[in-house]
Amino acid sequence: MKRIALSLTALMIGAGLASAAMAADVTVTLTGVQPKGGRVLVSLQTASEFMKPEGHYGSIAAGDVTGAETVVVHNVPAGEYAVMVLHDADSDMQMARETDGRPKEGWGMSGQWTRSRRPTFTEVKITVPDAGTAVTVPMVYP
Repeated sequence: MKRIALSLTALMIGAGLASAAMAADVTVTLTGVQPKGGRVLVSLQTASEFMKPEGHYGSIAAGDVTGAETVVVHNVPAGEYAVMVLHDADSDMQMARETDGRPKEGWGMSGQWTRSRRPTFTEVKITVPDAGTAVTVPMVYP
């Protein structure tokens, strides 16, 4: 009986190590960052989370950098994600907007998209392989 319990424990530990090995880092280099204070919030969103205040994987950086800033999001499983960035200058954890809906704070997204309309997930998605990946996201400020 002890042998069975030890075998099951070893199997569970091995499964845990295997799933941990399948998660990798995503390195996000932000360009054009302006020193607006607050925090820079970086999130990776799946298709179902896209453009919603959701996301399972993310990181927070200081908002007082000028130029480029690199943020690493750890333990991301392989898959397709949109990299969404908010320079939350007022630290309220949401995008401040003008009365007409335009952003009042800096923001950025991965992929190829046009600022003349709302992007689709397909336009901004990146593919994260088992080994992880790196992406550059240009920041946009009002």
